[in-house]
Amino acid sequence: MISFIEFFKTKIYTAIFLLLAILMIGVMGFVVISDYTLIDAVYMTVITMTTVGFSEVVPLDDKSKVFTIFLILASVVIVGYALSVITEYILSKNNIEELKQKKMQKLIDSFKNHVVICGYGRNGKQAVRKLLTHNKSFVVVEKNREMEERLQADNVPYVIGNANEDEVLLQAGIDRASNFISALPNDADNLFVVLSTRQINKDINIISRASNESSYDKLKFAGANNVILPDKIGGDHMASLVVVPGLMEFIDNLSIVGASNINIEEIAVEKLHTKRGRNTIKDLDLRHKTGCTVIGYKNERGEYTVNPEAELELAPNSKIIVLGRPEQIEALNSAYNIDLV
Repeated sequence: MISFIEFFKTKIYTAIFLLLAILMIGVMGFVVISDYTLIDAVYMTVITMTTVGFSEVVPLDDKSKVFTIFLILASVVIVGYALSVITEYILSKNNIEELKQKKMQKLIDSFKNHVVICGYGRNGKQAVRKLLTHNKSFVVVEKNREMEERLQADNVPYVIGNANEDEVLLQAGIDRASNFISALPNDADNLFVVLSTRQINKDINIISRASNESSYDKLKFAGANNVILPDKIGGDHMASLVVVPGLMEFIDNLSIVGASNINIEEIAVEKLHTKRGRNTIKDLDLRHKTGCTVIGYKNERGEYTVNPEAELELAPNSKIIVLGRPEQIEALNSAYNIDLV
């Protein structure tokens, strides 16, 4: 596709060169043959090339008339060629953009259980980077068309449009998505988008950004499962680096997502069962088998237990949180054939 565009650019450069060449020939011809001044020669050449039909500066002799006939015929061919090339390039460029959009929409239509990210600002970009490291399918919805080139440069699947419109959300596959991240800078916009998303997809997990603490309850009421206040989190984190700097540095060094440096992972217990009936954490014996340590448990109701006892029974539809070095996490995934994608 790029070579196709470059091909048309080469044709345009050729057309421009021919136009300049015939212009120079015309000027030099009128100066030498008709003894025109430079200004008169330029004027005569331009009106001849454009065939506007203005009268000559001075009456032409036979030699000048023959030269003018040649100039008219050459100009008609060259100007016609230039116009056809430019027109073809403009139309082809529009067709290429249309093909790009159709190809992008076809890719989005193939997604299922993906993530829809509304807004490609600072928070949206950070979410994209994290999802890319975890090989998770996602679509960005961005209202600002000026961001389109940046989205294309980042090779990000996207939909240009206002997320307040249901048609745009459906175009991003919100009805098939498993998660929705609303990262708009305005709380009112986030509120409206969260409400629309919850109406379209009752089961989707919605995470919304909020600038003001007063918006927290409203966004939760509108249907957000989680509401994140970046300013509050940032302030708490900086204060924690003062109060407990060693602990925060340790936490900062833990990696939750990535291809080869994961330290913490959440795993469904169904993927870890080794015998029929209910298993306990002790039965799994993950520490001995993989080196990983179970540091948390999430039951079927979504309630968390930190540092659960070894005799805790693992209920269906529950999850465990394990901690380990990257190679230990990799050994765990390999031992139980767990796919990270």
